[in-house]
Parts: sequence; C-alpha cells; structure tokens
Amino acid sequence: MQNLHSEIKCSLAIAVVVVAFGGLVSAQTPLRLTLDEAIDLALAHNHVLKATRTQIQQSQAQEVTASLRPNPALNGDAFYIPIFSPSAFSSENLSNAQEFDLGVSYLFERGKKRQRRVQAAKDATAVTRDQVTDAERMLIFNVAQQFIQAQLAESTLEFANQDLAGFQQTVKIGEEQYRVGDISESDLLKIKVQLLQFQTDVDAAQVAKVQALASLRQLLGYDAVPANYEIDGEFSFQPLKLNVDDLQMKALKSRPDLLAAVEGVRAAQSQFLLAKANGKMDLTAALTYTHVTNENQMGASFSIPLPIFDRNQGEIARTRFAQTQAQETALAASDTVMTDVRNNYEAFQTNQSIVQLYLSGYLQQAKDSRDISEYAYKRGAASLLDFLDAERSYRSTQLSYRQALANYLTSVEQLKEAVGTRTLP
Repeated sequence: MQNLHSEIKCSLAIAVVVVAFGGLVSAQTPLRLTLDEAIDLALAHNHVLKATRTQIQQSQAQEVTASLRPNPALNGDAFYIPIFSPSAFSSENLSNAQEFDLGVSYLFERGKKRQRRVQAAKDATAVTRDQVTDAERMLIFNVAQQFIQAQLAESTLEFANQDLAGFQQTVKIGEEQYRVGDISESDLLKIKVQLLQFQTDVDAAQVAKVQALASLRQLLGYDAVPANYEIDGEFSFQPLKLNVDDLQMKALKSRPDLLAAVEGVRAAQSQFLLAKANGKMDLTAALTYTHVTNENQMGASFSIPLPIFDRNQGEIARTRFAQTQAQETALAASDTVMTDVRNNYEAFQTNQSIVQLYLSGYLQQAKDSRDISEYAYKRGAASLLDFLDAERSYRSTQLSYRQALANYLTSVEQLKEAVGTRTLP
C-alpha cells in the first residue's frame, strides 16, 4: 500500500512538471499565423464585421414582423349606469334599464398585402446578406494587405540586421587598417559615420514590424491572438498568368456588391407590388352582442373605406421610380466591377514586370558591384567613396526590391478583391 502511495505521488509530480514545462514552452513560443489563418480569425473575431452581421438577424426579424396578421379587437360599452343614484342599483335595474354591448372585430387585409410584405422583407434580407458578404470581402483584403506589410517589415528587418552585421565587420577591418596605417583617420571616420545609417535602418525596421503586427491584430481582434504573435509565410515572388476577360466574367458572377445591386432590383419590384397591394382598401367586420331592456341580441357590421381620394397613388409612383433607380444602380455596379478588374489587372501586370526586372539581374548586379568594390577597397585598389557608394546602391536596390515585391503581392490581393474570390481563374 505504501509503495502504491509512493507511485501515485511520483506520477502526480511528473504530471505537474509536464504541465508546467508545457506551459513554459507555450509561453516562450509565440503563435505563428499564416495568411489563411489570419483571414479565418478576422472573419470569426473582427468586431466591426460581427456588428455588421447582426443586420442579417435584424432583417430576418423584420420578416417575422411582416408575416404577422392583424389582431382582433374587443369592444365593449355600458349605458344608463346610475352612478349618481346609488339607490337605483339593483338586479331589476340592471336587467330592464341598462344597455350593454360587447363585440369582436377583425381587419381583413385585401390585395395580398401580407404575402407582399413577407416577400419584400425576404428580398431585403437577401440584399443585406450580400452586403454583409461584401463587408467580409473588404475585410479579407484589409487583412491580406496588412499581412503583406508585416511581411515586408519582417523581411526589411532581417535584411537590415544582416547588412548591419556585415558592415560592422567592415568597420572592424577599417579600424585594423587605420591601426597599421593603411587608411587615414578621415576614411575611418567616414566608415563609422556610415554605420549610423545601418543602425537607423534596423531601428526603423523594428518599429515598422511592431506597428504592422499591431495594425493586423486590430483587424483580427485583440482577443483572437496574443500580443507576442508572429506571422508565417513565404515573402517571395510567384508569377501568375491571368486573362482579364476570364477575371471580368468571374467578377460578374462573384462580386457580392454587384449581387446586392441585382437583389436590389428584385427588392424594388417587391416594394412596388406591396405599394399596389396597399392601395386596396381593407375590410373590417364585427360581431356584437347587445343587452337592452331585458333583451339579448346579436348584430353584425362591417366597414370599408371608399377609395375616392387616397389610393396610395404617391407611394405607387415612388416605388415605380425606385425600380428604375435600382436597375440603373445595378448597371452602374456592373460597370464598376468591370473597371475595377481592368484597373487592378493592369496594376498587377505592371508590378509583376517590375519584380521580374529586379530578378532578371539587377539584384545580382548590385550585390556583385558591392562585393567587388568591397574586395577592391580592402586591398587598396578602390577608394572609400567608391565602396560606400556601391554599398548604398546595394542597400537601396534590396529595399526597393522588397517594396516592389510587397506591391506585387498587394496587387494580387487587390485583384482577388476586385474579382470577389480568393481563387483566381
């Protein structure tokens, strides 16, 4: 038994250590997100989008309201009650002298008003649903754009650290050359002053990365990711072959703002039919029980307005023009989609060509120029100014390439947003 207790205590101790170690590892290992994971988190946790989605539930509640039937009305009255003659209160007086009326009335809607209301509410919900989908489309692009900015900042920081480390070696070599008399103090000071630019680049890249991750976290939702999260994914060039006609055809079928505009035409038609139905006069029918002078009687009555002046002409005319407005809006939305796809396609083509120019040889040439100048300078075959100029050109080319790559990746995301799908044809 004692051995059993010892084994249990040992197992518990091991479990505690494992849990503690696991918690320590998880605390030290930051969460890493890919672009697809970031988009999923944003769609699930972004508070602005969650607030926008409630519009669908609100619209569905309007459908419930539209389907409700009129409530029956209960009417009652009493006459000849001897309030000021209390001595007259008696069963005989109640039976022979007083009058009581009790009735139930109901409004019968004509012209299929209820059906028209329900259809109009359902069409409004369809429009709202597409508008919410469009809000999701814009959020996805914003997340992707900010994710790319974070990748750019991370890549720039990595390059700045590498460049700083390399130039620090150059500074050490310069100090040694100055010590043995191979370079002047003026050249050494120029090298050390140039080091400031490398250190500034690192600090600026660190700030840019922190700001990019913070802005991305705002889109994802602060409660969705920890403060020390990181991004994961290749910041590299992947050429795409796309056809603008295929993109435009896909956009006409996929863009949720265009679909919302098309649904708006149907919703406008429903509102017009509802306005015509509201022009029909409703019938109110009533059944009445009457007690008068010891007699009990039943009565029936009805009322219906005479459509002499008000036949809902103004609302019918307004909704007719609203139909035309919705049709023109849908056509304008179609034109906007076609233009967006064309413009973003041209931007994509241009950015792709720019990146290909860098990769075709300019990056390697800048690196080779820097390496040759550094080699020549260290052996006294080139001046310090030539070496520093080659170093600046190399750094500028590298940073420009990274910015061009970010512009290309962003243009791909803009094209996806313009088409309305994450999968380009």
